[in-house]
Amino acid sequence: MAAGNNAKSLGIAACTAIVVGNMVGSGFYLSPAAVAPYGNLAILVWIVMGAGAICLGLTFAKLARLAPATGGPYAYTRLAYGDFPGFLIAWGYWISIWASLPVIAVAFAGVVIDLFPALRGRGMAVMLTLGAIWLVVLVNLRGVGTAGHFAQVTTYAKLVPFGAIAILGLFYIDTSHFADFNPSGVPLWQACATLAPLTMFAYLGLESATVPAGDVSDPERTIPRSTVLGIGIAAGLYVLGTIVVMGLLPREQLIGSVAPFSDAANVMWGRGGEIAVSIAVVLSSIGALNGWTLLMGQVPMAAARDGLFPPLFGTLSSRGVPATGIVVSAILATVLVLLQASGSGGFSAFYSLVVGLSTMAAVIPYAFCALASGLVSARVGNAARVPRVTVVEIIAFVFAMFTLYGCGAEPVLYGLVLLLLGIPVFVWQRRHSGVPPDQL
Repeated sequence: MAAGNNAKSLGIAACTAIVVGNMVGSGFYLSPAAVAPYGNLAILVWIVMGAGAICLGLTFAKLARLAPATGGPYAYTRLAYGDFPGFLIAWGYWISIWASLPVIAVAFAGVVIDLFPALRGRGMAVMLTLGAIWLVVLVNLRGVGTAGHFAQVTTYAKLVPFGAIAILGLFYIDTSHFADFNPSGVPLWQACATLAPLTMFAYLGLESATVPAGDVSDPERTIPRSTVLGIGIAAGLYVLGTIVVMGLLPREQLIGSVAPFSDAANVMWGRGGEIAVSIAVVLSSIGALNGWTLLMGQVPMAAARDGLFPPLFGTLSSRGVPATGIVVSAILATVLVLLQASGSGGFSAFYSLVVGLSTMAAVIPYAFCALASGLVSARVGNAARVPRVTVVEIIAFVFAMFTLYGCGAEPVLYGLVLLLLGIPVFVWQRRHSGVPPDQL
């Protein structure tokens, strides 16, 4: 049911905005520079990854029809596989969310400083980063409905300039920029594996509409439609946007760009276009922060209500919001920002590491959920009749596993360590929740 309120406050427009807002963030507008060394192969991988993301989206839509439950991947994993796998997925998914907030907020701060050079300086960058995080936290503390409306405003506003570049930019491209299929010199299979997490990071959030299911109006229809619609909008922007940026900027310039879409707008429309796109990037970052902050409270709340997370994550404020969970998560994100600001590695190394960790932490729940529909159906329907695994679900599973392989050894190792650190929390919570010893 809705959190502390019988009114279902999120419709198809809000859910689609949350999906698109969470997906079209820093992973999108920085991606053309990251994939530029791979030439036309990058465009092909964008399309293939988009097809895989749609298969995953259809899988989540099917799960939402079977059991619309707050918590998204966590809820479906627990329902299909049991408490401990469900806890691990909730733990990892929650970590991936709050650990990603500083990355998005840093991108926001960078664009603001680029627009207003007088703000340059590490101290101001930290203040802008933390200010963005806590501003969006305050918006979410006002209620899920407020967060949903905020998502609609920021998402649909930013789509105008990005959509203009992706569509109108097709008339400006230089076809000579597409002469090389794979200029990286890396073997084809390894190049595809390297591109997988770089592109998948931009698709993270495809399941967003399933997480606040308890607050969604007519979830059996709204969640599937908004999920597929949101992925379709984002995939179209990714493919066309990458083609345009690669067609406007020489590869050497694009590889070194820190704002590829702004640079492309400058080529087409001059400084005014560049400023407009920079403003869109600001909206994009705020919209992504808003969507992930909404999920940051919903996932641990769902786990806490099932007795798997400490009870404080399940407490609701007077506005029906899991305020404690949101605030605790934001504090952890703040600690990350302050630790990085006090170090000497720079934000670029921090960004690269968190991209790998976030992607790794997200595709593990995707893999669990890809093949879960039969088990979920047996739990909520006729246990004697388990549906067959479909081709779409097999593709979704293979897609998740290939992306995990592409993340590389270091992020997978760190991600595994973070997952295992949750085991003491699970044991402590089970022992203090009144569970009989034979069920621990």
